[in-house]
Amino acid sequence: MSTTTYNNPDLIFSGKIPEGIVGWQSPSNIALVKYWGKKGVQIPCNPSISFTLNASYTETVVEYHPTANKKWVTFYLDRKINEGFEKKIEAYFETIEPIFSFIKQLDFTIRSKNTFPHSAGIASSASGMSALALCLCSIEKEHFGIEGSDQDFFKKASYVARLGSGSAARSLFGGVVSWGQIDGNHNSSDLWGTQQVKDIHPDFLSYHDSIIIVDAAQKKVSSRVGHGLMNSNPFAAKRFKQAQSNIIRLIKAMKDGDIETFINITESEALTLHAMMMTSNPYYLLLKPNTLQITERVFEYRERTGIPVSFTLDAGPNIHLLYPNRVRSEVKAWIDSELKQFAFNEMIIEDEVGEGPVRLSI
Repeated sequence: MSTTTYNNPDLIFSGKIPEGIVGWQSPSNIALVKYWGKKGVQIPCNPSISFTLNASYTETVVEYHPTANKKWVTFYLDRKINEGFEKKIEAYFETIEPIFSFIKQLDFTIRSKNTFPHSAGIASSASGMSALALCLCSIEKEHFGIEGSDQDFFKKASYVARLGSGSAARSLFGGVVSWGQIDGNHNSSDLWGTQQVKDIHPDFLSYHDSIIIVDAAQKKVSSRVGHGLMNSNPFAAKRFKQAQSNIIRLIKAMKDGDIETFINITESEALTLHAMMMTSNPYYLLLKPNTLQITERVFEYRERTGIPVSFTLDAGPNIHLLYPNRVRSEVKAWIDSELKQFAFNEMIIEDEVGEGPVRLSI
């Protein structure tokens, strides 16, 4: 589909307004080349690429019924009403009303839960907004009979999810997913995520991600604020150019099975992300002492053993340890003996590259 918009003012119920329920499980993702800085309506200043995760996901169930003009959105997070999220979802629905014009004809009760700590740097907005976008696309498909392939369905869901959270565009597909226009790569877009698994070496499609929760508290500076601070960051232009170069090099490394280059790029990207935070005005720091303790031990362990384990970071203090399946037992033993002590309440989420969203049977 070549269109750059899905706006459809005629997508409204003309007869009896239905009621129903739909649910999706959608994963988080961990960016390898980081997206930091945006322009326009949720357009990235540089492309990014990520592993889709498997165990770190959001389950969202949406009940809808004809509006009673009382409360448009009721939002439950982990079985508790969350008024803060209700306001965010209502603002999001206003944004996407031109796409789903029927939204104003319905009231919504949304129940959502995560398998990981919210706002601790594991992209809960990516999994949450992608799950919600899938629910809305499913309502549209069920009641308006929108024709199209599964590929068209998930592309639209990615487009819609992006309007709520940029990184959510990458959670609609499994494996390795890019978002943002990559120089010379026609299979990429600023408007939706694109699966990049063609010719990727099998080692990378079975990669593991042991997420060490250094701090489970909500971040003091949100990603939204962090993106905005890139507008005045003196290093922003060079950073965006660097990301373009890194993503091209990384895709080639992942096709070649070049783990050494993979490690070099992904660790550099993680540190660069936090360098952008520290050079913003106002500057801020999301890393914790134990974050640095773990990174130092990763360097030492890799040099001592030659085992290709590496780290990356999201916009938070928690460490994502990345390693191929063939060294899983050695790395797991090392984590248990040396790194678990640095985790908050010894909390470690064992994850791996996943296959993408799953519709819930309700």
